[in-house]
Amino acid sequence: MKSKLWRIFALAVLSCAAVPVCAQQDAAWTSPTLKEGDYVAKNFKVSDGQTLPEVRLHYTTIGTPQRDAAGHVNNAVLILHGTNRAGRVWLAPTFAGVLFGPGQLLDASKYYLILPDQFGAGMGKSSKPSDGLRAKFPHYDYSDMVRASQILLKEGLQVDHLHLFIGASMGCMEGFMWGESNPTDMDAMLLLSCLPIEVASRNRMVRKIMVDDIRNDPGWNNGNYTQQPYGLRAALGHLLVVGSVPTYWQKIYPTAAAADKYVNDYIESNMKTTDANDFMYQYDASRNYDASKDLDKIQAKVLLINPQEDFWNPAELGIAEKEIKKVKNGKFVLLPFSDDSRGHYTFFQAKVWQSHLAEFMKTLK
Repeated sequence: MKSKLWRIFALAVLSCAAVPVCAQQDAAWTSPTLKEGDYVAKNFKVSDGQTLPEVRLHYTTIGTPQRDAAGHVNNAVLILHGTNRAGRVWLAPTFAGVLFGPGQLLDASKYYLILPDQFGAGMGKSSKPSDGLRAKFPHYDYSDMVRASQILLKEGLQVDHLHLFIGASMGCMEGFMWGESNPTDMDAMLLLSCLPIEVASRNRMVRKIMVDDIRNDPGWNNGNYTQQPYGLRAALGHLLVVGSVPTYWQKIYPTAAAADKYVNDYIESNMKTTDANDFMYQYDASRNYDASKDLDKIQAKVLLINPQEDFWNPAELGIAEKEIKKVKNGKFVLLPFSDDSRGHYTFFQAKVWQSHLAEFMKTLK
């Protein structure tokens, strides 16, 4: 049992490795009902026109599905991770330890929690470029990732309705898309750290810079490298900077020596766990995202929560306040800066925003 718990802990740490401000972990949250599995979807057509004969969709579930008189699962909660992550990232004690335990808001004895490894995600066990196709892997986008998750739910897990959809960062963006394309699929959505508008301006610039870091490195060799190209180091460095929280980092890395050591450790650790093609594909997948045009189609209740100090989604632009008005049952909360803020990654610190979720859940049937 100890070795099994350690493996779960190790995987959770690896999932957090590329998150610049991931909290220190003493142990990964676990449960006797935690299970992992795979569903293989056949003939998966990607939006670029290519078809994959088989797509592996990996998932973790916690809790037990409950069914109504008609046999439909009525206690499912889906939680989608961010770019280049995996479902197991949600086992961090600052998230699962605050939400999944007895009497907590997402008590695993009450809800059926579903944590997919999204299609294409580099840290996950679902199908992705590094499995073998490399740069010949279809150039998927967010719509393909949403459709893969829908297939996993409906065909793999026989869940045709969600009590609650939770998505953070990329998962948040996909939540807007899902709510628009399949408005009756969920009762409510908790969306964390994103905006429903086109990925443009500084957000797009950073993504392009990181992709170009790799693509312009001769060592990338059109995706056919024998070792991770040096450009991946530059891309990871850019990701580190955009995920930073100046006040928090000044506190924990107050000297040049401490800052240098963290950068070195971060780069070396992530070079061992990140694949360049996977990384490029994930950040490029947002290239045509824009959920702003169909927000009025969303029927679910929506709670969008963004932190004040989010580099990717700057609060000073006032976009979230404007766009959420297009959602019939939408509400936006801007989290003020605090000692527990972690910038874009504040969504891992559930204690910061759980009171808003608690009030939101009171409005659900």
